[in-house]
Amino acid sequence: MSDKSPIDMMMGGFDAWIRIRHIHKPLIAAVGGYALGGGCELAMHCDMIVASENAHFGQPEIKIGVIPGAGGTQRLARTFGKFRTMEMVLTGEPFTAQEMAAHGLVNRVVPKGEHLNEAIKLAKVVAQRSPLAVRLAKEAVLAAFETSLEEGLELERKNFFLLFATEDMREGMRAFLEKRQAKFKGR
Repeated sequence: MSDKSPIDMMMGGFDAWIRIRHIHKPLIAAVGGYALGGGCELAMHCDMIVASENAHFGQPEIKIGVIPGAGGTQRLARTFGKFRTMEMVLTGEPFTAQEMAAHGLVNRVVPKGEHLNEAIKLAKVVAQRSPLAVRLAKEAVLAAFETSLEEGLELERKNFFLLFATEDMREGMRAFLEKRQAKFKGR
């Protein structure tokens, strides 16, 4: 990027980030090593993060005279808080997976090399749920970061009510009453 102009940067390079943000299926990052700069921002674009105990996260852009440009300042501040975000962004120093987990940015810290296996296990649990409910739940949770509380509650209620029109809701309720595992079909 060292030879890019502001116009070059504005005209390309961030379309992929927008596409990722609009994926309706849950995304799980499996981090085993260093997630720095765009790698940290990519992990934060996901809905859940599983990290190896040796993983490190950081936004070192300040060390090369720029700042995070793919959501790092905004996503970190919303999860990590102002003061920890300021430290990470203004110093460029990384944080460990354990520190990130302690502050709510990483869901699970697992032994070195187990991050992908654990992410797949987590994905399998989510995949057993109603695809429609998962999609609407993701939409409602993400709205909490972009709307007022009242708007978020309204979206949550709307999505809750919509699910009562699905076969998956009927199957889920029947399975609960019959004390068996539900077999969702995404309808």
